[in-house]
Amino acid sequence: MRDVPDPGFAGDDGSAEPGLVQALRDYDVDPHALHDATLAVLQGTRLLVPVVAALGEVVVEETADGRSLAHDKTSDMATVLLQGQDGRSALLAFTSTESLRRWNSEARPVPVPVQRAARAALQDGAAAIVVDVAGPVMFVVDGEAVRQLAEGRLLVRLGAAVSDRFGWVTPDP
Repeated sequence: MRDVPDPGFAGDDGSAEPGLVQALRDYDVDPHALHDATLAVLQGTRLLVPVVAALGEVVVEETADGRSLAHDKTSDMATVLLQGQDGRSALLAFTSTESLRRWNSEARPVPVPVQRAARAALQDGAAAIVVDVAGPVMFVVDGEAVRQLAEGRLLVRLGAAVSDRFGWVTPDP
């Protein structure tokens, strides 16, 4: 009998975390002012990264009546990248199985911490992570923030007031 390691999300029912849902609702009202505050909440949650079947090798066979019939010989599971109008790509991620189903009901969710999603984005050459592309609220993590998250840094408020700025810190080991 094989022992499958616990990925750290035992008991996860696929729901979005309530604190993140509220942060995204607030962000939707004032995206410019609340982007960093929303990212600070997001960084402590798990995301669902979709994997889909990607066609590998195709075999074409001739039928008895002379028609060609193509079918897949192999397929792989792959993460999904979205290409923006500017040519940059982004890794797709979702806060819940419901938001994933809105985008693609056949994709399989892989639960990962945000740091791992950021690492995967960078490994795939993506410049961003697009969270909940099909809603209810889309949120984009891009540029330097993806790198900071991938390296394990945390975005923290640099004061007690809601209007205070945020900065990246490296947690103690």
